[in-house]
Amino acid sequence: MTQGTPPKNISSGAVAEEIAHNFLMTRGLSPLDRNYRTHFGEIDLIMKDNKTLVFIEVRYRSYDHFGSAAESITKKKQNRIIQTAQHFIMSHQVTEAIRFDVVAVAPDTSKKMTCNWIKNVFQDCL
Repeated sequence: MTQGTPPKNISSGAVAEEIAHNFLMTRGLSPLDRNYRTHFGEIDLIMKDNKTLVFIEVRYRSYDHFGSAAESITKKKQNRIIQTAQHFIMSHQVTEAIRFDVVAVAPDTSKKMTCNWIKNVFQDCL
């Protein structure tokens, strides 16, 4: 989905997170938290998709010569996201189903930002 051209005075990561946040809200997700940080790491977006709690990693790539945004999530990064999610789950006494998604944000050929939403990227991790 095309989301428009990002403003020049904001970092590309912050712009990508805002684009992903708005994109997911138009798909019916409800925001709970942004940039949830612990000593393990950070989760960009935490949202609800009906009765499922969704931990979302937003990745931005201006080009994919070195791999796509989704491919840039290393095993080490996955582990940090999982540990941070475990902290959120315990501290908020979460009982509902959870899911880990990635939203890859990248410019298309006309320099508009597009989102590729990949659901359930980390499975059987908790």
